[in-house]
Amino acid sequence: MARGDGRLTHDIDPQDVGPQDACGVFGVWAPGEEVAKLSYFGLYALQHRGQESAGIAVSNGKQILVYKDMGLVSQVFDESTLESLKGSVAIGHSRYSTTGASVWQNAQPTFRPTAQGSVALAHNGNLTNTAELVTMLEERTAQQAPDRRGKGETATTDTSVMASLLASYRDRSVEEAAIEVLPKLRGAFSLVFMDETTLYAARDPQGIRPLVLGRLERGWVVASETAALDIVGASFIREIEPGEFIAIDENGLRTERFSPAAPKGCIFEYVYLARPDTTISDQRVFSVRAEIGRRLAREHPVDADLVIPVPESGTPAAIGFAEESGIPFGHGLVKNSYVGRTFIQPSQTIRQLGIRLKLNPLRDVIAGKRLVVVDDSIVRGNTQRALVRMLRESGAAEVHVRISSPPVKWPCFYGIDFASRAELIANGISVDEICRSIDADSLAYVELDQLVEATNVPKDKLCRACFDGIYPVPLPEDDLIGKHLLESDVTPLKVIQ
Repeated sequence: MARGDGRLTHDIDPQDVGPQDACGVFGVWAPGEEVAKLSYFGLYALQHRGQESAGIAVSNGKQILVYKDMGLVSQVFDESTLESLKGSVAIGHSRYSTTGASVWQNAQPTFRPTAQGSVALAHNGNLTNTAELVTMLEERTAQQAPDRRGKGETATTDTSVMASLLASYRDRSVEEAAIEVLPKLRGAFSLVFMDETTLYAARDPQGIRPLVLGRLERGWVVASETAALDIVGASFIREIEPGEFIAIDENGLRTERFSPAAPKGCIFEYVYLARPDTTISDQRVFSVRAEIGRRLAREHPVDADLVIPVPESGTPAAIGFAEESGIPFGHGLVKNSYVGRTFIQPSQTIRQLGIRLKLNPLRDVIAGKRLVVVDDSIVRGNTQRALVRMLRESGAAEVHVRISSPPVKWPCFYGIDFASRAELIANGISVDEICRSIDADSLAYVELDQLVEATNVPKDKLCRACFDGIYPVPLPEDDLIGKHLLESDVTPLKVIQ
């Protein structure tokens, strides 16, 4: 809900919420380095993955200090705050809420005291068995301290449940507790967590969300994307394997497999989520997107004068489309870089301008031209409808829309906040009907098999659920899953520390 309080809201048009990014996680173990500042810059590189809240936890070897707030990384932290966060190990998080409301209590990292110290945890992804884990936690708590049942912190995220489970093993270290807890988790989870002396990381057996390992001259880094390694000067070592758990401390790095790997990496990372300068499965995302554009041009050619992207996510595919088709590439739309998330609820007059808050056409470039407009996806269709209308008002002779992903027909339960299935425009109507709905001269999407081939990853090692409805991790009943599961009456709201 848009608020005039200086905090961030999601979209210019609240009636057309696009695919909201997964979260960004970062962890560093580096004695002698300014780990809080490294975490800050790492999160800065991952800002695109979540813009609602940000936080950093730092340990000086004796205690963990957590600082977090609502807003962008640059809003939450300043020089004096970072200077106060001294230590040798740190984790950070930039959040988009996929489980639990966007409120301060749900900002991460999540902190819990343990019998031997404390634990802080940050999570990218979505669990599918959260209700089962809450029941398990309640049972453990009732056995250990019956008099505390029903007391504790209100928890409305799966991350909070995981942190509480790790802290519930009173006779074990965080590392030993993790080996017990990780095999019980289902769904998507790329985790960074820490105790007073050790950095930990783990990735679900399907490896749905990305997680990479990097090396500093005097330490180690774990991050959601390789772009975050680049910004802090860490060299890329490898991806953390699906089903792998690692620990890093003064004795070095050790690794253990808590579950057999069954890779199902998210294909939408290649389409939209990841930065174009990130590398996934040895493929530069920019190169994959350009190749998707080339395949779009071969599959769905059109006579036109100019190829323009919907910036910024449509740019690599538009470049590829132009290269393959021989149609000149140009910039027909200028994006206001500071309206990724608006601060103030626009007035009704401004709201009626809609997309112009974010994109403004270059009339002299567009007028009289037959345009190919390349975008990454269509969710509800409202944005594309407004875009086509704006281009026609600017004098475009024709508007041909090309989309660098297949029609999105199914919601994601693994860390991307799409619209519900009933709201997805591609659910139930044909491409021709969508084309008429957005008033384009033509509309075409890349075929799923062509998208898969562009990634160079075998189809059976990719999660394609938002396109084909095949979910690699089984889903529970409808009333036991969803963003606001822990804010309903389905499961207990109280999670014991």
